[in-house]
Amino acid sequence: MLQGFDDLVCGVDEAGRGPLAGPVVAAAVILDPNAPIDGLNDSKKLSAKRREALAIDIRAKALAWAVAEASVAEIDRLNILHASLLAMQRAVAGLVDAQGLIPRQVLVDGNRCPPVPYPVTAIVGGDGKIAAIAAASILAKTVRDAGMREMHAAYPQYGFDRHMGYPTAGHLAALREHGATPEHRRGFGPVARLLAP
Repeated sequence: MLQGFDDLVCGVDEAGRGPLAGPVVAAAVILDPNAPIDGLNDSKKLSAKRREALAIDIRAKALAWAVAEASVAEIDRLNILHASLLAMQRAVAGLVDAQGLIPRQVLVDGNRCPPVPYPVTAIVGGDGKIAAIAAASILAKTVRDAGMREMHAAYPQYGFDRHMGYPTAGHLAALREHGATPEHRRGFGPVARLLAP
């Protein structure tokens, strides 16, 4: 059972730290305590169909939400941890800018907090404990997956619509056969080794 919170608590999570390609995407969500959403959970524990349905509910019922990303270039320049924190910072800023709501508290999945001008707490496993973080995990995952399906249309030989950029055997084989795209993260081991002289 996920723990609920009163209003103006902002949940934050990201998707896409582990893949070899594509941006890292973060979401920030303030749920409405008067409009509960049934079925919220860690996005990894939900089917793709269920995530998509819940994402529609979250956008319709949340008091405020925003999604942001850090690009492949930023991941390669900053490293994945700092790029993830940057995406989270952008998501919180986007939520405040779009809705004008100031979070009373920001709760972040994981063990590191992005730099935001509000009280912030990191919660390990928060996407399975806190409803607002679960909602953020669902928005981040669905937006990132949609972006990877678009990437598949540009680079169909890599199978991005199946593995979403993660280092599966099929993805690694495609990398060896076709080389790296501009969307691949040069700083990640399998890509760096492929590009090494």
